[in-house]
Amino acid sequence: MIGRRDPRRTTEHPDGEVADRIKSFDDFELKLGDVMRGERATMGKSLLDVQRELRIKATYIAAIENSDPSAFDTPGFIAGYVRSYARYLNMDPEQCFAAFCEESGFSVAHGMSAEASSVRKTPVPMRVSRRKAQVENDPFLSPKLPFAPSGSSFWSDFEPRALGSMLVLVALIGGIGYGGWMVLKQVQQVQLSPVEQTPVVLSDLDPLDAAAARSGGAEDPATAAAPTAEAMDRLYRPAALDLPVLVARDAPISTLDPDKVGTLMPSALPEVDLADATPQGPHPLPAGATPQVVEDAAPTLVMVAVRPSWVRVRSADGSVIYEGIMEPGETYDVPATEEPPTLRAGESGAVYFVMNGAHYGPVGPSGTVTSNIPLSIPEVSDRYQVADLGADRDLARVVAEAQTISVEP
Repeated sequence: MIGRRDPRRTTEHPDGEVADRIKSFDDFELKLGDVMRGERATMGKSLLDVQRELRIKATYIAAIENSDPSAFDTPGFIAGYVRSYARYLNMDPEQCFAAFCEESGFSVAHGMSAEASSVRKTPVPMRVSRRKAQVENDPFLSPKLPFAPSGSSFWSDFEPRALGSMLVLVALIGGIGYGGWMVLKQVQQVQLSPVEQTPVVLSDLDPLDAAAARSGGAEDPATAAAPTAEAMDRLYRPAALDLPVLVARDAPISTLDPDKVGTLMPSALPEVDLADATPQGPHPLPAGATPQVVEDAAPTLVMVAVRPSWVRVRSADGSVIYEGIMEPGETYDVPATEEPPTLRAGESGAVYFVMNGAHYGPVGPSGTVTSNIPLSIPEVSDRYQVADLGADRDLARVVAEAQTISVEP
């Protein structure tokens, strides 16, 4: 009722006056679970954090804070769990365990007693109520606990804005499919339109010709045309044989000559009139002589060294044809070009020319360098004389060796 004073919150003075009493901190009853939850909140830890660090189930931590020993599977471990959790919260383990036993009515059982067994045997009527209480106290099975998230329904994850996007997507897919189907239908469709002009093949045929022929009467067999030879051949064409016809031979097959019988026989060569090869003219060849059909080879120019000498042969365009040190007795055939090449010799007295079996030279005096010597037979024959074999012993020796080599078989 309004204005009624609560006798628990009023204090009566000796003089008879009644005054309101303000509650202090000691007037509130603090349980062990409230203190532990406060310490855990001060540390900023959740039940899952404690489970991860202490390796104790979160359901056991919640049971310790709620002073519920029925949530433990093994009563013998309750004392250890409570003391470990108290040390984790920096609280007195023994005082916390004593408060837990006082609030929950738990007492430590003897190791050999039935209460200390891990398999607790409860009466049949109490099993359902205990399981229900366990479900209510389990932080993961009971969504009403403040530290466990509540389950969400199917429609809670559904967003109305997604419905419009789904409808647009379905309409787009349907439109594309319908358009493709219509295009395919139009492509496969064949339209026939009537034409006033009669086809050419049918216009050439007169349907009344056959009727006139039938109404004309029977044809006279005497005047009927005889069948052609081609028609008779098609009619009386012999049928194909099932088996080949074998013809006996007069002699064995080994006696057949493929050059005379069969498809491998060579064809006859055409007859050709050969011209008379007998030489005609005022100077007939003697008997046994071979006629000359090609021109005599042009004389060649050969360089020969009687002593070591460096030489270099350049073509008319300036490119080097030959360059090196010619050893005694070594020869070099000068190539026949349109423009004669030129010679440069380091030891001019050691190089000679050979033309038509005769030696010309030397290119220059001994110990001198000679340059720009045209290597052609007319130039060499005009510039140099036939060499004297007695004047140069090395030349005589090289010539003698060359003659000896040519005489040997």
